[in-house]
Amino acid sequence: MKLSMLQQSYMNRRSASFRASSAPLDSSTDSTIKSPAAIFWVLLHGLCCLISLVLGFRFSRLVFFFIFSTSTTTTLYMTTPFPPLAKTSTNINDLPLEIPVINRTLSSSSRVVVGRHGIRIRPWPHPRPSEVMKAHQIIESVQREQRIQSGVKSPMTVIVVTPTYVRTFQTLHLTGVMHSLMLVPYQVVWIVVEAGGATNETASIISKSGIKTLHIGFAQKMPNSWEGRHRLETKMRLRALRAVREKMMDGIVMFADDSNMHSMELFDEIQNVKWFGAVSVGILAHSGGGGGESSSAVAEKDVEPNLSNPAMPVQGPACNASNKLVGWHTFNSLPYEGKSAVYIDDRATVLPRNLEWAGFVLNSRLVWKEARDKPEWVKDFDLVAENIESPLALLKDPSMVEPLGSCGRQVLLWWLRVEARADSKFPPG
Repeated sequence: MKLSMLQQSYMNRRSASFRASSAPLDSSTDSTIKSPAAIFWVLLHGLCCLISLVLGFRFSRLVFFFIFSTSTTTTLYMTTPFPPLAKTSTNINDLPLEIPVINRTLSSSSRVVVGRHGIRIRPWPHPRPSEVMKAHQIIESVQREQRIQSGVKSPMTVIVVTPTYVRTFQTLHLTGVMHSLMLVPYQVVWIVVEAGGATNETASIISKSGIKTLHIGFAQKMPNSWEGRHRLETKMRLRALRAVREKMMDGIVMFADDSNMHSMELFDEIQNVKWFGAVSVGILAHSGGGGGESSSAVAEKDVEPNLSNPAMPVQGPACNASNKLVGWHTFNSLPYEGKSAVYIDDRATVLPRNLEWAGFVLNSRLVWKEARDKPEWVKDFDLVAENIESPLALLKDPSMVEPLGSCGRQVLLWWLRVEARADSKFPPG
C-alpha cells in the first residue's frame, strides 16, 4: 500500500511539472508570432528571396548572350541590304540585275541584340510611289485652297517677254528662266524673241516648258558688243509688245531676260499692278574672267565707304516716309569708268543700263490701240521710238509709276550677265 501511494505521488508530480513547462512555451510562441520584429524579419527574408530570383534570371540571360553571340552577329551581317562585292566584272552582261522590292522584310528574324537591348529591324522605310504622289496631290490641293482664300481673287495672266539668241550659254540661261516660269501658279504666256531669226535650237528648249509660248524671230543678228546688244534687246522687247498689241493679249507684261534670276514672290507681287509698276533689281556686277579685277575690288579701291549704300547695288524705285515715289535708285558706274567690258567676251566687269527693263511691269492694255479706262498719262505706242532707254519712255508722267515690293525695299529679282567667248561651244563637239 505504501508502494502504491509513492507511485501515485510520483505521477502527480510529473503531470504538474509537464503542465508548468508547457504553459510558458505556448505563451512565448504566441508572443513571438505577434511581435513586430518577427514580422519584419519574415518580410526581409521574402524580399531577399525575390532579389535572388531576379539576379539569377538576369545572370542566365547573360550566359545565354555570351554563348550565342557569334551566331547573332552573323545574322546581323547577313541581313544588310547591300550585297558584298565578290568580284569585279568588266562585262555589263555579267552583272546581276536585281530590282529592290518595296516594303520587303530584310530577314525572317526581326531582332538583333546589340549591347543590352534588342533592336528591331523594320521593313523598307520608303513608302510606295503611289502614296508619295497622293501626298503631293493633297499638299497641292491645300495650297490651291489657301491661294483661293488668302491670295489674289482674280489673278491676271502673266505675259513674259524674253529676248535671246543662240550662243554658248543659251541653254543654261534659258532653262533657268523656263523652270522659274513652270513654278508660277498663274497662267503664263511666254513670248521669246530670238535675234537672227527663229531657230530649232531655241524652239527645242522652250517646247519643254509645257506652258503657252510665242516664238518670234527677229531678223537682225546680235552684235558682239554690250552696247549694241543692249540696243538690239530694246528693239526685240518692243517687237514683243507689238505682238501683244496685235493679238490684244490681256494680262501683266514683265520683262524676264534669259540670264536673270527671279524670286517666286515677284509673280505674286506683280498681280497688284493696276497699270504700270516697278520693282527693285539687285545688280550682280562681276568680272568676266580671272584676268580682270572683280567689281568688289574696284569698289573698294575707287569708292569711299558709304553706309547709305547697300552691299549689293540695287536699281528700283525710291520712296519717302509716306511710301510715295520720289525718285530712282540707279547703278553707280563711275568707279568702273574705262574698266568695264566693251565686247561680250571681254574679261572685265559687265555694267547694266541706268534702269533695266527687268525692273518694270505693265498692264498689257497700255499698249492696246483701244482700251477701256486707258489713262491719259500713257503715250501712244505707235509714236514710241525704237531707241528708248527704259519703259519709262512709254509714259508722259513717270510719277504715276506704282512702286512694288514694299515700295522698293524688297529685291525680287537679280540682274546678272555671264557669257562665254564668242568662239566657244557648249556642249563641246
